[in-house]
Amino acid sequence: MSRYTGPKFKLSRRLGISLSGTGKELAKRPFPPGQHGANLRKKISGYGVQLQEKQKLRHMYGLNEKQFRNLFDRASKQKGISGENFMFLLESRLDNLVYRLGFANSRAGARQLVSHGHVTVNGKKVDIASYTVALGDVIGLRERSRSMKSIKEARESRSHVPNYLDLNEAALEGKFLRLPERAELSQDIDEKQIVEFYSR
Repeated sequence: MSRYTGPKFKLSRRLGISLSGTGKELAKRPFPPGQHGANLRKKISGYGVQLQEKQKLRHMYGLNEKQFRNLFDRASKQKGISGENFMFLLESRLDNLVYRLGFANSRAGARQLVSHGHVTVNGKKVDIASYTVALGDVIGLRERSRSMKSIKEARESRSHVPNYLDLNEAALEGKFLRLPERAELSQDIDEKQIVEFYSR
């Protein structure tokens, strides 16, 4: 299945989660889209709950099904709790960390910055959005890209930078200090349901 390119607000309402992180999608209409969305009282099966949690996380990070499954398989081979390892791997993606540092207003915008060659890791250009950033790596912007309007707007609207990243505002660089703790990531996701989905 290819990456979803339809209306993001409608998808957020269907999944019951703000995919943009702003909450705007659910502010006015916190119910599923469609003619009967507001009155829908559908009972979801166990499988349906597992599928919904998987879709929430997949769309949150903007991955297609194959990428998502491959990353889960990689997480399940690591020591520790598979669900948490999976979320840590998702959080370590280059496009996600560019978004977390506030160089883009969304993960989709961050993915575009990376794929267009505007981002560096340890001083070298990296144009692969799924690149796994290692602890201690420094993420920056190329000199010619720093004056871009979209980057300036994102920096101005940035609310905060997570504690596992160290942002040098003057140099427009951020260092990946440590893996995040589970409490620092989205509480709207139940990763245990995703593990159960793939363990069927």
